[in-house]
Amino acid sequence: MRIRTVTAATTLAVLFSSAALAAAPAYADSSALLPVKSLGDIVVDGAHRQVFISDPTNGKIVVTDYSGNVLKQLTTNLSGVSGLELSADSGTLYAAVQDLDAIAVVDTATDTETTRYTVGDKPLSVALAGGKLWFGYGGAAAGNIGSLDLTGDHTVALGQDNSWYQAPVLDAAPGSGTLVAGAPGQSPVELASYDVSSGTATKLASTRDAGSNLGDLQVTPDGKDVVVASGAPYYHQVFRTSDLNEDGKYTSTAYPNSVAVAPDGTVAGGSFAWYDPDVYIFHPGSSEAVRTYDFPNTGTSSGADTLAAGGLSWAPDGSRLFAVTYNDANVYSLREYDSPGRAATTVTVNAPASATRGKQLEVTGTLSSTTALPAGTQVTVVRTDLDSPAGKALPAVTVKADGTYSFTDTPPAGGKVTYKVSYAGDGEHTAASAKDTVDVSRAKPTLTLNNNGKVYTYGKDVKFTAHLGTTYKNRTVELWADPAGSDKPNKLVKSGKVDSHGNLSVVVDLKRDTKVTAKFAGDARWQPRSVSSWSGAKVGISMTVSRQYKSKKAWGQTYYYFHKTKNPLFTTKMPYYGGRAQRFDFQVYYQGRWYADTSKYFALATSGVSQVEFAGSHKGDVGWRFRVRSDYIDGASGDTVNSTTYGAWKYFTFTS
Repeated sequence: MRIRTVTAATTLAVLFSSAALAAAPAYADSSALLPVKSLGDIVVDGAHRQVFISDPTNGKIVVTDYSGNVLKQLTTNLSGVSGLELSADSGTLYAAVQDLDAIAVVDTATDTETTRYTVGDKPLSVALAGGKLWFGYGGAAAGNIGSLDLTGDHTVALGQDNSWYQAPVLDAAPGSGTLVAGAPGQSPVELASYDVSSGTATKLASTRDAGSNLGDLQVTPDGKDVVVASGAPYYHQVFRTSDLNEDGKYTSTAYPNSVAVAPDGTVAGGSFAWYDPDVYIFHPGSSEAVRTYDFPNTGTSSGADTLAAGGLSWAPDGSRLFAVTYNDANVYSLREYDSPGRAATTVTVNAPASATRGKQLEVTGTLSSTTALPAGTQVTVVRTDLDSPAGKALPAVTVKADGTYSFTDTPPAGGKVTYKVSYAGDGEHTAASAKDTVDVSRAKPTLTLNNNGKVYTYGKDVKFTAHLGTTYKNRTVELWADPAGSDKPNKLVKSGKVDSHGNLSVVVDLKRDTKVTAKFAGDARWQPRSVSSWSGAKVGISMTVSRQYKSKKAWGQTYYYFHKTKNPLFTTKMPYYGGRAQRFDFQVYYQGRWYADTSKYFALATSGVSQVEFAGSHKGDVGWRFRVRSDYIDGASGDTVNSTTYGAWKYFTFTS
């Protein structure tokens, strides 16, 4: 089963996302934060669809589902827990607990520890082979290999190879009698293979050609090879387990630190890579990657997030790859990728930027992958437009041998027309799709609205009529009224289909200057359009005169007569608006014409009332003719919500 390796440098892990080789960046199918501070190992339980992640720093094992949701945390006295191994039926998890010199046994059905075996000093890793559980153990200058008999009295056999400077990491193919060990962090790296079918470890071969700074290793499912991830060389090495001679390589990038081999032999090779792809996927025996994943930068450094050493593991059925990653803020995540063994595929679509409705256009593009596509491969095409918002399927298009394709279409509708080209994928290639949008022409409709520029008395009911000319299907017009002033919102006052003459009307009670707008949303053949009409509304002004002793008709007007000892009082009322003032005009008649004496602004009370008293000694005013009025001056009376309005003149004179 899968054995994870551990080094002292295994400390951080990341957030999610990846990028496919020769394709636009793609995010992980799922990603979730992990409550860990380090990574010891990761194994996947396919029987219960859960993932086990050991955290030596916090002394716990985190259990998640395939989406990374935490199901349970095993935290009871697991200080330094590191290497993990699952039984063949995924029913039992074995965990090496370094600080307790023990191996913990967990029932995966209940995720509960059931047994703990005391073994050699500081067990680092565990592997099932030859009917026993093998473990690498030992402190500095005391590395060794031991075994635990899982039957009978569970005998522990220590000291089976004390040639290791420190505890080695172990791995074996499921059901295999061959065990492979490696020295983590060592330079040069030492590898050794053992025949353990007899129950004891008999060394087959050893080598110091496995680079430097071992991060991970895994034996292939057939037991023939072991794939090694060492910091150098800058690729994933392959050695035969029988003699540890080189048996190929997987071309990745600098600082390899992880490797995982799927049951079908597909290899996932990971590296500590800030600026290059982090994970490379290889078909068995092929040195060139069919797919890569490049993590984003979720931290604050210039480099992207990185893969934790030993941070890769496949689901037992090979359908998913799991990765533990981290950023410079020590934030760990579990990423899950579906079907990573399929070669990444890319679709491009190139449509003209604009076109004429009803005329033929051509769309071209490419379909490419990191591995050859079958002859006769087809892509599907869906056109989305105003007439077919859910999309309309067009005939499938066959891709040429060079990966290009083209098709023609005559768009029946105008506006934004989108062509989506999709490849369904197959057993060897991922699905892919892309789209491009064409701006297809539409005619400009006739739309008019009456009453523009007219000014009406206060509170006048004004009929606004919009007229819509010829269109295709849409005959609906909206009428909006936007009164002046920030306290009154633009409001939809009517929406409906125009009548047989193309008209739609609404009556608006004009108490403020108002912009009325007619809107036509357009249709598949005619553009959207809107027109506006500005109409002014005067204010209502009334003035009453008081303190006079009589009024009568004189000089063609009604005059108010005041004794010279009385001060006339003029009371003005108009609609109130915040900060509004009336302008009070005063004029005197002399030698056949009226002369302006003064104009002054007086604030309105919130009731809309303003009173002005004509005060002083009026002895010298006897016999003179005067007149006054109240005005609203747009912009000068404190606001701009109405049109300038002049009140009626009030005439008066004084007598003895």
